[in-house]
Amino acid sequence: MTTVTAQVTAAETLAEFCAGLRWSELDAAVQQRTRELLLDLVGVALAGSRQPSSPPAAQAAVALGGHGVANIVGTPRSTGAAWAALANGTAAHAVELDDVTTESSLHPGVAVIPAAIALAQEFQRPPTNLLEAIVAGYEVTMRVGNALNPASAYARGFHPTGVAGVFGATMAAAHLLELGQEQRVMALGIAGTMASGSLEYLADGAWTKRLNAGWAGHAGITAARMAEAGFNGPRSVLEGRLGALHAYSDAALPERLLADLGEPLQVMRVSIKPYACCRYNHGLIDCMLRLRNAIDVEQIERIRLGVLSGGALLVAEPIEQKRTPVGVVDAQFSAPYAACAALVFGSGGMDVYTAGRMADSRVRALLPKVDCYRDVSLDAEYPRRWPAEASVVLRDGRVFSERVEFATGEPENPVTLDALRAKFISLAERPDAEALADAILRLDRAPDLNVLDDALRGSLVD
Repeated sequence: MTTVTAQVTAAETLAEFCAGLRWSELDAAVQQRTRELLLDLVGVALAGSRQPSSPPAAQAAVALGGHGVANIVGTPRSTGAAWAALANGTAAHAVELDDVTTESSLHPGVAVIPAAIALAQEFQRPPTNLLEAIVAGYEVTMRVGNALNPASAYARGFHPTGVAGVFGATMAAAHLLELGQEQRVMALGIAGTMASGSLEYLADGAWTKRLNAGWAGHAGITAARMAEAGFNGPRSVLEGRLGALHAYSDAALPERLLADLGEPLQVMRVSIKPYACCRYNHGLIDCMLRLRNAIDVEQIERIRLGVLSGGALLVAEPIEQKRTPVGVVDAQFSAPYAACAALVFGSGGMDVYTAGRMADSRVRALLPKVDCYRDVSLDAEYPRRWPAEASVVLRDGRVFSERVEFATGEPENPVTLDALRAKFISLAERPDAEALADAILRLDRAPDLNVLDDALRGSLVD
């Protein structure tokens, strides 16, 4: 009689790998990067909590989640972990300054970290356990995103952050719940039926992109708790015949799920965002900031922006709509606006994504002059590399051009630790922000999570 051995699934391999992560065994660079990503997420969450989309999310979270110990960012309120993750992930994604990736083209932090913090608060886990969970969550989120093939997911109308983020949030939650191997696999299987994330917010600038992140964290905790209670899910949830890669992509790359597992850990492939808009605009902003001092904006005849085919759907099409942004979300997802604002104001930060700046007559005069194009040289290594190029034609015929291979903030062109701290201090808008940044950057040496409790809802306690 022939014995048939069941093939080990990707979920089983990822679950086993993540279960073995121990903070004390991670190298210093991984530990430092994880603390930096946590600091960055807390800063953008504090800034996001002040955006108009965040109070409704917080109100709904409290109404649905009732009393709990997990903080709702920017407020004195707390609720159950799953609902705090929803509110905080939604808030953290509101200003488009949260961390981002190239190959998977998604935002891992807003799905993973709010869920991990909320559950760690609920169960009073030690800081190192929280940080391990974050590493595990990024690993799974980004690997699922890599395998989705982001351009294909976009073309089908799906937001990779929502689709892949739920798997990472689930793994982070499973780690904090100390689930066994079988329960972790079941949790990932359950997560697959809750993966979601529509791109239709692009039609009218709706807030639902922000909810995609919050929902991923909420669903991840839910999946892990259901597995803990004994509910089961399919082991082949990722690469199976009807699994997530089939459901959300027409050109999935299943081999990317496990390729070079742990070499390096995915947290080392994350970009910090200096500009408050879609990541596909960042290289273009870099180009414009380089060109700005050589150009009189009053003399511009035409602007041409080279955009990646994988991101054109988000920031360049339809061009008429992208030239006429109405609301902040429209502007955040407009390559023409990002380029023109950078030329006029010399910035890509939150300060240019306001109604007043969007109405500026100089920007409005430039927007009709912008065209976007695609080029095979830009797409050659997408999604692993995201180059950008731009040119400005003046009325006298002179042409000024720039090309950026790695946008500011990418691992190959990183922001400095000083710049990251300055970003946090600016976003936190708190008198104790410098001390708070230092405390978060050494969280693994703290005996508890009190510094995060204070960061999310009150002033730092000495």
